[in-house]
Amino acid sequence: MSPDAPLEQLEPYIRSRLHPLAEYDPAVARMTSDYDLNEGAMRPLAGALAPAAVLVPLIERPEGLSVLLTRRADSLRRHSGQVAFPGGRCEPGETPWDTALREAEEEVGLDRRLVRVAGLADRYETVTGFCITPVVGFVRPDLSLTLCAAEVAEAFEAPFAWLMDPERHEQRSARVGGLDRRYYAMPYGEHFIWGATAGMLRALWRRLFG
Repeated sequence: MSPDAPLEQLEPYIRSRLHPLAEYDPAVARMTSDYDLNEGAMRPLAGALAPAAVLVPLIERPEGLSVLLTRRADSLRRHSGQVAFPGGRCEPGETPWDTALREAEEEVGLDRRLVRVAGLADRYETVTGFCITPVVGFVRPDLSLTLCAAEVAEAFEAPFAWLMDPERHEQRSARVGGLDRRYYAMPYGEHFIWGATAGMLRALWRRLFG
């Protein structure tokens, strides 16, 4: 299956490759991480990871699926200005899909009634101590967004097929704490997609098409 296949073929295929909501078990779900490219780095104990979830919104455009991404507000204390999916920390009693849909409504005003949740991608562990569950959902094209200025500076779309092209998945490195840290990066126009967001996209490509 190709990521630029027609939606009527692509949607059932993507659903078949994701973790179904009814069978979700965080104790056994596969995890990818920032450490996949940095095996020797120190990491927190698994029990110390804070649960979080993001929505991976696949918007149904006539020219093909696109992925809704945000650029975080420059005033935020952590990860300011970085490209991210709508999402955040899970509140007590929430499922990952509850969190992802709530955060998408709060951050960009995405009406959850326009989202058909397809399933869950592999969980992702960050060096900042979060265990993120990506929730993949198909979004009707008649969406209307209202950005929360305190959290989001900008929302934009990138073609799904472009993001699912492994030739776009660059590996780069930076000096952090005296050590070289490697990470995935996907420069797209004026936007620089990197870190956990690029890592989750790489993991999604691996699950769907790799």
